[in-house]
Amino acid sequence: MYAVIRTGGKQYRVAEGDVLRIEKVAGDVGTEVTFNDILLLGGTDSPKVGRPTVSGAKVVGKILAQDKHRRVLHFRKEKEGWTRRRGHRQPYTEVKVTSIAG
Repeated sequence: MYAVIRTGGKQYRVAEGDVLRIEKVAGDVGTEVTFNDILLLGGTDSPKVGRPTVSGAKVVGKILAQDKHRRVLHFRKEKEGWTRRRGHRQPYTEVKVTSIAG
């Protein structure tokens, strides 16, 4: 069974046992997080498509890590002779999907 979830402004196709990196979610390492914005449930005889979400469906995951991605650099050079180098590290949460209930 698989599901399409929406979190952090993005959509992910997940199945049980998948490990994915999503936008930062509040919680400590080892706690469970529940996703209620389920857009599609599939893997059975006929998929359930939500309008906009599937009612009563949820995906439960366990937080494995709270970390930051590699540094993203933004370099800008102008004709006048000056340059600017900026960057940031985007925080993420690593989640392992434990169950999908529909």
